[in-house]
Amino acid sequence: MKTYVKFGIVMVGIIGTLVWLAASGINESKTYYKTVSELRTDSSQIGKRVRVTGDVVPGSIRREGTLVHFRIVEKEHNLFLNVTYTGKDPLPDTFRDNAQAMADGQLTAQGTFHASSIAAKCPSKYEADPNKHPSEVPLNGAKPAAI
Repeated sequence: MKTYVKFGIVMVGIIGTLVWLAASGINESKTYYKTVSELRTDSSQIGKRVRVTGDVVPGSIRREGTLVHFRIVEKEHNLFLNVTYTGKDPLPDTFRDNAQAMADGQLTAQGTFHASSIAAKCPSKYEADPNKHPSEVPLNGAKPAAI
């Protein structure tokens, strides 16, 4: 009977360790999505990992070695947020003026957002042509068949 008790204690220890590792991993990788206005008005978000999205302000992209400084704007409220990107990965090709950018990082007490990753999309690149009817747009870049 002693071997079953020892085996049970070891199994409880292993399962407990796995549960603890899973819970701490989830808490560490958890990221909240915030708008620029929510981030600027909520001081409890300072130092926490969050994601924020906005349009890149034209002419605001400034490169200093590996640092990239830019501003994003939330057009509905006309609020700006200064962002500093210090990530290891190169910026996406679609990151340019007026592109919609999502920054993942932390807000500092000074009000600057330090991003560790940036994702961007150029809205005009993905919008449908307003002059074409949806049935005329080919799928997968294929040319429509002649009838």
